Amino acid sequence: MTRYVSSCFITLVVLFLWRVEDIADACRCLPQHPQQAFCNAEIVIRAKVVGKKAVSNAIKYDIEQIKMFKGCDQVIHAIFTYTTSCSVTLEINKEYLFTGKLKTGRMSITLCGYNPPWEDLSAAQKNSLTHRYQSGCDCKIIHCTSLPCPISTSDTCLWTYLGTDNGQNLACIKRQDGSCAWYKGIGLPKK
Repeated sequence: MTRYVSSCFITLVVLFLWRVEDIADACRCLPQHPQQAFCNAEIVIRAKVVGKKAVSNAIKYDIEQIKMFKGCDQVIHAIFTYTTSCSVTLEINKEYLFTGKLKTGRMSITLCGYNPPWEDLSAAQKNSLTHRYQSGCDCKIIHCTSLPCPISTSDTCLWTYLGTDNGQNLACIKRQDGSCAWYKGIGLPKK
């Protein structure tokens, strides 16, 4: 009986170690506010996906750029997502907001980025792309999952999931006194 138990134990260990590589490759992303994604990205564009092709260790999506919100002066014609557990799957003939990095002239995106379909963005989010997010890139957005969450500095906005839109429609912008506050789109943020 002990030989049977021992062989079962060894089999379980081998199976576990075999799966550790898959677990280690899992994509882990912390939730980020749309403004954080905007500020952390090198390039932010609105584009329509028009084609897809596998190239080397990546998927190349051909796009038609509609608008550049942040980035370089060049028009982006393709977006790459590398074939890892963090690769992004996009639909052909659909418009997206892409936040990504520029490496050797190629825009790349990952699952940890913020790349929602354009139609899923609210009017407030679309407005903030051109009018609010950039002005708040000097502010820090602290993600809080349970209260209380103390703010240690005045250049911080506390982001909680309280409320119906989870704060997705707010922008954290710098006020005249140098402090940061959430902006709802009506007047300037108050102290």
